[in-house]
Amino acid sequence: MAYPETYQKVLEADQLVRPLAPEDVPAVLDIERQGYSHPWSESVFLDCFKDNYRLWGACHGDMLIAYAVVNYIVDEAHLLNICVHPGARGEGVGRYLLRHVLATAAHEGMSQLLLEVRVSNHAAIALYQDEGFHEVGQRPGYYPAANGREDARVLMRALGH
Repeated sequence: MAYPETYQKVLEADQLVRPLAPEDVPAVLDIERQGYSHPWSESVFLDCFKDNYRLWGACHGDMLIAYAVVNYIVDEAHLLNICVHPGARGEGVGRYLLRHVLATAAHEGMSQLLLEVRVSNHAAIALYQDEGFHEVGQRPGYYPAANGREDARVLMRALGH
């Protein structure tokens, strides 16, 4: 998928974040498989269509270009998965979707948003820190990796009400 140089302007004018439906799972899986070395399965995504989850898709026109999966537990939101199509990376889509997740969680009464991120994912870590997240811990061997396991940084951001 190729995007024009003016994609950012188009994105700002034509960006839509909407709830995902089970019918979106094939498009989500396509992005997931292109984005991760150890992608979630279809059954894992389908299992997230429950009351205490929020599944969001960022669209450009009718095309799904990113998604996020958030679990709500009591007053805490946990960002389980966020991924942007490789052809749309670096254009602000991830930030736009993350800000939607944060605003919605705050609006729905969540006090904080937690997430795990691979220690090697410097671009995502920079984005999260830029959006006000700070490290609250690490999870050794949390992610599968090509040569065993990779540690995760646990990041948190308080949500104002």
